[in-house]
Amino acid sequence: MAEMRTEEEQVQAIKDWWKNNGNSLLIGVGAALAIVFGWQGWQDHQAQQRTEAANEFANLLNAFSDQADETSADTVEYVAGTLRDEYTDSAYAIYGNLILARQQLEAGQAEDAIASLEWALAKAGEHKALSLVVRNRLARAQFTAQKYDEALATIDSAGDADSFNAIFSELKGDILLAQGDQDGAREAYLAARESSQQGRSGILDLKLSDLGVGEDA
Repeated sequence: MAEMRTEEEQVQAIKDWWKNNGNSLLIGVGAALAIVFGWQGWQDHQAQQRTEAANEFANLLNAFSDQADETSADTVEYVAGTLRDEYTDSAYAIYGNLILARQQLEAGQAEDAIASLEWALAKAGEHKALSLVVRNRLARAQFTAQKYDEALATIDSAGDADSFNAIFSELKGDILLAQGDQDGAREAYLAARESSQQGRSGILDLKLSDLGVGEDA
C-alpha cells in the first residue's frame, strides 16, 4: 500500500510539475522547431534561388551566342535586367551584366555599358578577383566613351591590382596618350612592361617604340 502511495505521489508530482512548467516547455520546443525548420526552409529557398539564377544566366548565354536571332539582343537585355532585379545578390547577376555591357559596347552604347558595369562593380564588393575584372572593363568602357579622367580614376582606385597591374598600367598609358600626355604614357607603359608576368609583349614594345623608347630601356 505504501508503494502504491509512492507511485501515486510520483504521478501527482509529474502532473504538478507539468501544470507549472508545461507551457514554457512547449513554447521552448516550439521555438526550437521553428528555428530548425525555418533555417532549413531558408536554405532550401537559397538553393532554389541559385538554381533559378543559373537557369536565367544559361538563357542569357544562349541568346548572346545566337547572333542569327534578331531578338537575341533584346533577350540579353531583358534577362540581364531580370537577374539584376530578382537575383541581385547572385554572382550570376554580375556575370549577366558583364555580358550585357559587352553587347552594349559592340552596339556603340558606351554610356549604357558604363551604367551596367558600375552596377556590377558595386555588387562585386569584396570579391577582389571579380571586382578587378569588372573594373578593367569599366575603365575600358569609359575610355571608349572618351571619359578619360573617369577611366583613370577607375584604374587608380583599384590600388594594388595583383596580376592586373600590368593590364591597368598599359591601359593607363593608352588613356594618357589619348590625352596628349606622352611622358605619362611612356612611364605607364614602362610600368606595364615591368609588372608583366607574361614576358615581353610585342604590342607594348611597339607602343614604347612609337614614343621613342628602345627595347633595351
